[in-house]
Amino acid sequence: MRNTLFVRALLALSVTLFASSQTFAEEETFSQCILRLQGEAREQGLPDNLVAVLGDVKPLERTITYDRNQPEFVQTFAGYYQNRVNSYRINTGRKLLAKHREFLDELSREYGIPGQYLVSFWGMESNFGRHVGKMSILDTLATLSCDTRRSTFFTGELFSALQLMDRYQFSVSDMEGSWAGAIGQTQFLPSVYLKYGVDGDNDQRVDLWNSEKDALKSAAYFLQQLGWKPGLRWGREVQLPEAFPYELAGSQTPRPLQEWKKLGVSQANGSPLPSADIEAALLVPVGADGPKFLVYDNFDVIMKWNRSQFYALSVGVLADRINGAGRLQHPFPDVSALTRDQIMQIQTALEASGFDPGKIDGQPGPQTTRAIRDYQKNQGILADGFADQGVLKSLMPDSE
Repeated sequence: MRNTLFVRALLALSVTLFASSQTFAEEETFSQCILRLQGEAREQGLPDNLVAVLGDVKPLERTITYDRNQPEFVQTFAGYYQNRVNSYRINTGRKLLAKHREFLDELSREYGIPGQYLVSFWGMESNFGRHVGKMSILDTLATLSCDTRRSTFFTGELFSALQLMDRYQFSVSDMEGSWAGAIGQTQFLPSVYLKYGVDGDNDQRVDLWNSEKDALKSAAYFLQQLGWKPGLRWGREVQLPEAFPYELAGSQTPRPLQEWKKLGVSQANGSPLPSADIEAALLVPVGADGPKFLVYDNFDVIMKWNRSQFYALSVGVLADRINGAGRLQHPFPDVSALTRDQIMQIQTALEASGFDPGKIDGQPGPQTTRAIRDYQKNQGILADGFADQGVLKSLMPDSE
């Protein structure tokens, strides 16, 4: 069995590499693409020395492989969370919160972002500066610019990277980051770096690789500009009463906090919810047997940084843990991750049954969750919207 899986994986990788090698031949060669990009860069007024730098970039096949690769299994929130909100990040985050307390308090007064959130983003993005990426940003962005999938977007990021070099006199060797072009301890894309990078150590330069203060202050300014509301939490873990109507859950159906209280929702330890005049949405990321969360407007701000609910929940809980909170009150259920093929089977069966799951893509997004919830309610079973083996067997009794 192991040899069969290995051969299948090797064949899949070969197909991916072959496809990526054809990417630049579909319309133009990589060299032709770079000549075209150099012309566009000149038209945008970039200096000749930086336009010349583009002549030395190289295509990175592994960048295309990373961009095309999707794991066979869809990661559960439990797996995502446990890999990120771990004892190292919590303990290190607490030490760094104490170490930078004075500076973080200054940022909080100036931008309205509590220090524990800035440290949480720092930990989530680069493990507090330990993992900032070692790939050539110029090679990566040039490769993605010459790929037809998202050429326009990455061409803009490539030119922004050149502008960064011009503004701060970075060298080619300085320009290292992730396979997708993210830079520094906050993993900003070049365009975000240009727009929101702030000098935190007063050296007249914004260096997100080497300056912790630059990274933290830039994160604070970015979050402020994204709409962070001072004095408001990201959300909180909650407890639901028995026979709770789970069809009310979902990021698209917020309601006043007082309505959640009337429905019997309480804090995770059983104490009443606060009496604040705010709206909240209920998220149930691993079904009725796992932890549940009410999330507020600042959760949406975190989602503007990264469009993953798993990421935003992890940032919020990690910030709470760094600030001294205990672990989640409700443990994660022991559920197996579904494969992307199984999710597609669920989506296909939902569509055939008259419940619109959105795009059939193997991704259990909000629309698929709503469709599952509607199907469960129609069947008279607990409508938590969670895609698991039970839903698969209910929709496809003959599946294995």
